[in-house]
Amino acid sequence: MAASQKPDNVAAVMKVFAILEGLAEQPSIGLSELSQRSFTSKSTAYRFLQTMKELGYVVQEEESEKYALTLKLFELGGAALENVDMIQLANTEMRALSESTHEAIHLGALDEDGQHIVYLHKYDSHFNLCMNSRIGRRSPVYSTAMGKTLLAWMDESKARQVLETTKFIARTPHTLTSAEAVMNELPEIRRTGVAEDREEAELGVRCLSVPVFDRFGKAVAALSLSFPVVRYDEQKRDEYVQLLFKAGQRVSSGLGFHEYTFSGPVETS
Repeated sequence: MAASQKPDNVAAVMKVFAILEGLAEQPSIGLSELSQRSFTSKSTAYRFLQTMKELGYVVQEEESEKYALTLKLFELGGAALENVDMIQLANTEMRALSESTHEAIHLGALDEDGQHIVYLHKYDSHFNLCMNSRIGRRSPVYSTAMGKTLLAWMDESKARQVLETTKFIARTPHTLTSAEAVMNELPEIRRTGVAEDREEAELGVRCLSVPVFDRFGKAVAALSLSFPVVRYDEQKRDEYVQLLFKAGQRVSSGLGFHEYTFSGPVETS
């Protein structure tokens, strides 16, 4: 019996979601138009809508008799997003990056002081010669690609405040050692979507980084790809950046952000 009922049950679920999608396309909609958009008969659409009203997912306007979604679906989505584990989401993308590049991959977020990034997750390089790092390690925002990424998506006044209260230490001859030098890089990072550490944190190591956004569009973390300069191929930089963009986009999408539009060194809003 269950097997014979399954096709009808599946069809019913598909009709329900078609109706929900039709409702989501505009603030309110009449039964006839909704049945056409969802490729469902008026009688079937009406029956499902009455059930959705009883469950609190749909309301009907008294005068126009049009239907509209309530915020209950938003509440469900919000509850689901609160249970999303960013590290678990990022792990899938980081593993893919590791397998395709064989280089070190990191996920980092701002420490509480705003002046450091903390390594939350990592995949080591497949090679012996690689960047030295460990989960839980803190590094200054001004000398790391991930730090610059997160500074770039801060409010400008906040980023400046963080940098002006930071004690700069020249870890290598390439380290930026003033708030102004770092601030000058941030507009270009926002424009292109990618930040770079050019041997600024560790001599002989270069890093590329992109942001990870939550559902509100806030940059809550950064992904990075690190190479010893002896293996860094400038001609493959665009390829590396595209891989990072795809990873950042997928992780951000998992967190509820779907407007990740970076595609390279072009103007972005």
